[in-house]
Amino acid sequence: MSLKSFFWWVPFGSVPEISTEKLSSLMDEFGDDVHLLDVRTPKEWNDGHIKGAINVPVGEFSTKVSSLNLNGDKPIVAICLSAHRSIPAVRVLLKNGFKNAVQLEGGMKAWRAANGPEVKR
Repeated sequence: MSLKSFFWWVPFGSVPEISTEKLSSLMDEFGDDVHLLDVRTPKEWNDGHIKGAINVPVGEFSTKVSSLNLNGDKPIVAICLSAHRSIPAVRVLLKNGFKNAVQLEGGMKAWRAANGPEVKR
């Protein structure tokens, strides 16, 4: 495999972002019409995630994105702990034509710092 084929998961660079405040407002306004994709490990997700988020670990993301039944007209927000693993997820989404894909700026660390509500398993 070439280095180019590994580019999708490199956690550096810039992708579109949404702030915790904007995500909270979007969720209040549109509810379930916002796709929340948490790309952390299952343990991290179980320890606390945003209500309505589905867990698709970033290592599996590129092979599972087509089976997620995402609506491209809805906002799609990729979430990780600190906005590094969500970068490659947004790249995959954009490459697959999801123009409304963004990452949560600052990840779950920012969400928690803003006292955003979490679900724990």
